[in-house]
Amino acid sequence: MAFNPRMSILPPQPQQSRQRKKEEEAAYANMRLPDREIVGCINELGIPFTLADLQKPNPIQVQMIFEWFGELLMNKTRQTVDPAMRAAAEDVCGPELGEAMMPSDTRNLLGFYVSLRRLMLDCGVNDFSFNDLYKPTHDRLVRMLSYVINFVRFRESQTSVIDEHCNKAEQTKARIEQLYVENQDMEAQLEEMRHNRRAMEVLVQEKTVRNEELKKRLLELRRSQEKVAARLEEAKTKKGELAAELEEKTATKIALKQESAKLRPYVLQSPSALQASLAELSNTLNNDKAHIDALDRRSRALQTSTDSFSVVASDVASCIKLLEEIAIELAKEEEENVKNARQRDALTERGHNVREVERTEALLKRQLAKWVDRTAQLRTQSEEKAQKAMEKMEELRAVHRKLTEERSEKGKDIERRRVRIEQTEKKMLDLKENIENEVHAAHDEYLKMEAHIKLYITEMEQAI
Repeated sequence: MAFNPRMSILPPQPQQSRQRKKEEEAAYANMRLPDREIVGCINELGIPFTLADLQKPNPIQVQMIFEWFGELLMNKTRQTVDPAMRAAAEDVCGPELGEAMMPSDTRNLLGFYVSLRRLMLDCGVNDFSFNDLYKPTHDRLVRMLSYVINFVRFRESQTSVIDEHCNKAEQTKARIEQLYVENQDMEAQLEEMRHNRRAMEVLVQEKTVRNEELKKRLLELRRSQEKVAARLEEAKTKKGELAAELEEKTATKIALKQESAKLRPYVLQSPSALQASLAELSNTLNNDKAHIDALDRRSRALQTSTDSFSVVASDVASCIKLLEEIAIELAKEEEENVKNARQRDALTERGHNVREVERTEALLKRQLAKWVDRTAQLRTQSEEKAQKAMEKMEELRAVHRKLTEERSEKGKDIERRRVRIEQTEKKMLDLKENIENEVHAAHDEYLKMEAHIKLYITEMEQAI
């Protein structure tokens, strides 16, 4: 019967870790520098260092070397971490027990360790731990210094590429800012045109209301003019009729006088007939007088009516003048209407311009979106190069800051310290999380190794 050993219930992580270790060892074989070269590089930096120091490393000296690399590459030292770590210790333990529970050297070293660990991850050292600072060994120190020195050399060799990508990023940012400013100017111009359009619409509405009122007033005046003209025609016809009647009466009177003159000798012949004719003549005379008086009164009435007609004619003339003025006003209103029509055309043209501006704005937004997409693609495609470029820029900025800090070390700004304190608080939290994760990971690895060893022991026992 064939013996089948019991299969492991653990996932095949040790094999993967072994493969990774083999790959890391192969990469380290290519990256490892000779001890003399490492010592020479550190001495070039201005730190006294010998082969004996490298073979038997001193924790204080190793911490000084790593602190110098941190200041060169990240502008981070234990002094820059001190304010934030002090504030964190006071928040955790109180202002009185902060120094007693957490000494300044220990807490500053912990804060510097977080930044240094990130730097070592970027350099390619994935297993950097706190023991490398407190209990350094020759192999570990040679490995870490080899990675860091190769990283610094690589950064110096890629200066042109870093500057090129930084310049491209700055040009893209400048173009985006320019397009944003142009968009803001277009929006302001569009808002101004809309405001002018609203104001012109209000003026046009006022002019139309005034035009309607003037039209109504003109219609009323025309109606009153027609009524006055009709009354004047009636008065003229009555005047003509009364004048013709007066002429007829005067003609009859003259004819009667002539007849009375002819009949006068005949009346003198017979007194009785004369008396009778006298009575008739007196009657006719009285009737004629009464008729003449009536005609005089009627002529006076006609005179008064003619006077009233002259007054009406003067009123009609004033009305005609008023109508002429109204016609002039109407002509002015028509000119204003023409101007309003032109302004409406101008408003429509401005509306078309606004639409064109909106179209251009949409095109600019699309172009901006395309540029944003392109920049995103460039960022995704050249992420490693951009990181290296930013690291070079950080190095240059670190050198510049170092020079400026040497000149004005005592004149640091309070706001910068607050920002650094907040950043350090966040880094303290990250440090706590990283330490806890390392502890948990070490514990998990220990459990896995223990289970693996037990399984190996049981398999060996079964094989025996």
